[in-house]
Amino acid sequence: MKLAIPEPSPDARSLAGAAGFLLDLLLAGLLVFALVDRLAPPQDLPWKPFSLDQPIGLATAGKLARIGADPAACRAALREGGVRFVKSETRETGFCSTRNTVRAVGRLAPAAPVMTCPLALDYALWERQVLAPAARDILHSRLTRVDHYGTYACRTIYGRPGERPSAHARAAALDVAGFRFADGRRATVAADFRADSAEGRFVQAARRGACRVFGTVLGPDYNAAHRDHFHLEESGWNKCS
Repeated sequence: MKLAIPEPSPDARSLAGAAGFLLDLLLAGLLVFALVDRLAPPQDLPWKPFSLDQPIGLATAGKLARIGADPAACRAALREGGVRFVKSETRETGFCSTRNTVRAVGRLAPAAPVMTCPLALDYALWERQVLAPAARDILHSRLTRVDHYGTYACRTIYGRPGERPSAHARAAALDVAGFRFADGRRATVAADFRADSAEGRFVQAARRGACRVFGTVLGPDYNAAHRDHFHLEESGWNKCS
């Protein structure tokens, strides 16, 4: 005697079909993820480790923000990138602070200014992945020095009473004025920002690259106060001007 096997109901067939579709979709998603993980550049993938030796990519800004929020991870990223640094003394004066600051070795002049670790990491990436290649490709020379006006200054914005504290009051901003090269040439923001020359193209490339690394970049296009330098902040309102 044969047992009668009941036909599945329309609802059961519908649920089984939906489950099968979801399983196929999940398998397809896992396959796409595996391909992306294997083939895409690591700088474009947020789950891949950050490295100063990687070009700037789609996920770089997010990685910098995540690492910058962790002082230990930030210092580790500098060390792993071969950046020599020493921890800076912490000073607190009203709204001013040098908490989580370092003095890092690089091409900056004056050398090794005090700056927050996230700013030092941003700068190291900018120097390595933007400035050095631009010097080679545009000027066919080697970058030897980056002239700056300073990082830490215990003041409000523009030094005006009643204004909010400047990022400089936390050593979280760097004012870059110009660049020097192995062949003796020099490019400055004041003289070359709008110049139709190789130096001008270098300064513009430096600015474009800075906008991909730093949270805030202000220069001559922003206002007269920045006519002779780029103001570079570790973070901010994501403004590039």
